[in-house]
Amino acid sequence: MTRRAAREEAFKIIFQVDLGKNSWNETLSRNLKDLSLSEESCLFLKQLVEGTMTHLAEIDAEISKYAQDWKLDRMLSTDRNILRMSLFELKYLKDIPAGVTVNEAVELAKVYGDDDSGRFINGILGNIIRSSGLINDEAEIKQDT
Repeated sequence: MTRRAAREEAFKIIFQVDLGKNSWNETLSRNLKDLSLSEESCLFLKQLVEGTMTHLAEIDAEISKYAQDWKLDRMLSTDRNILRMSLFELKYLKDIPAGVTVNEAVELAKVYGDDDSGRFINGILGNIIRSSGLINDEAEIKQDT
């Protein structure tokens, strides 16, 4: 399983936790049983889920700061959870280029969100990246969503 596939499975778990209000540990364990993962992909998936859920309050506060006129509870649950996982990745997984994280988030949004999700997520993540200085080269952020 590639990082892209692990990222998609992590999103699904985070989404389930958000909607079902279940324990992320239990949801993660239950879902891992059904997946064929390489050890590396399994570690990446676990890192995304655990990190996102552990830092959820901080992540939500930052998303809220940049999602002007959009309260978290009013966002599509797909968009909210893609943003959460992507922001964790941007802030804490320094070995992944910001542009890769944004592109992967936009691709997830195209599959699981609505027609506007890709642009919405790209815009918020782009604003966060530029404001926080995570990258200096805006060309690294996907512009053609």
